[in-house]
Amino acid sequence: MLTSGLLIMGIGGQELIIIVVILLLLFGGKKIPELMRGLGKGVKEFKDGQKEDSTDDTKEKTTDNK
Repeated sequence: MLTSGLLIMGIGGQELIIIVVILLLLFGGKKIPELMRGLGKGVKEFKDGQKEDSTDDTKEKTTDNK
């Protein structure tokens, strides 16, 4: 059931389970939430940086036209 419906970039259900087990063995159950939290913060900061760049570009275009 899991393998038939889940294909993310060519990774099936069995591969996903193996990856999760390896992560648990390497980092332990307590460390993984901290790693995911840090990853989430990094992604959020990256997206915020992209938004700032696009608003800066828009401001520059409007000031150049005046």
